[in-house]
Amino acid sequence: MHVPAVRTEGLTKHFGPVIALEGLDLRVEQGEIFGFLGPNGAGKTTTIRLLLHLARPTAGAAWIAGVPVEDVERAHRHVSYVSGDVSLWPQLTGMEILTHLGNLSGDVDTAFRDELVERLRVDPSVRARSYSKGNRQKIALTAAFMTRPDVLLLDEPTSGLDPLMEAEFQALAREAAARGQTVFLSSHLLDQVEDLCHRVAILRAGRLVEVAALEDLRKLNTTVFEAVLDGPAPRLDGVPGVTAVERTGRGLRVSVTGPPSAVLARLASAGLVRLRSREPSLEEIFLTYYTPHESREAAAGQRGAVAAHGGGPDGAGPGARDGRGRGTPDARDTR
Repeated sequence: MHVPAVRTEGLTKHFGPVIALEGLDLRVEQGEIFGFLGPNGAGKTTTIRLLLHLARPTAGAAWIAGVPVEDVERAHRHVSYVSGDVSLWPQLTGMEILTHLGNLSGDVDTAFRDELVERLRVDPSVRARSYSKGNRQKIALTAAFMTRPDVLLLDEPTSGLDPLMEAEFQALAREAAARGQTVFLSSHLLDQVEDLCHRVAILRAGRLVEVAALEDLRKLNTTVFEAVLDGPAPRLDGVPGVTAVERTGRGLRVSVTGPPSAVLARLASAGLVRLRSREPSLEEIFLTYYTPHESREAAAGQRGAVAAHGGGPDGAGPGARDGRGRGTPDARDTR
């Protein structure tokens, strides 16, 4: 029987009257790079903390590699975790930290660990108190990848990394997926998610609003037309499907949801000289889910449904940020 890498059913977390997460149903497959998107406060970090059992759900359940997350000893054998705000033991060197965390896991390929250190260009002989934010991230990423876990839970993992190291991280994530590992990536870097992920989930105010492969989201969302006109630009008020209009040097840039025939006819009647269309970027898709409620509902009605669930303190040690999902949650559970 096939077991998903990550599964949730009705996963819910309330903090008093605040809804951090509501009724999350999610299935992430083995070997998948899965993007988890949403602005601050959408519930991304809360979800990851619930998956690590660093917070207890108000309702619902979750499993890692088929193991209930409340069975922490068994579930954490399958998972590594990296946050975007890593703390390390300041008195230890990078290598001492990696050795300690490796001993906790009990299964580290030291040659692979040393390869990761070299690829991420971090000096493991330096004491952690001297590391920059970026170098702390590199140690945490090394600790996470070196055990080759079944599931990597990554919450803004490239925070503080330069573009070269971001590219190296992407290579490591692809290699991990090729080995059958699952990468669950929460990120604000939409370009990174667009480059890496097989599928994406979009959260809004603690609720899941979409799960789909990126190519399917593009098909179901806005198409952008850039038109060059020989004459004055026509008014597009009230044209079905038009969601945005921007004037350019000799024409218009028009965003259209649904069939474009009406807007194309209007442009053609205005002396259309040249027309170019393109798929929307992930950023443009993402922003359509954060329009006012009425506009969003109208757009959803035109697009139709998507198959929802995937067919798929310094000095205290790393705590929950040690690359293996252990420790004490901090106060940022509502993000």
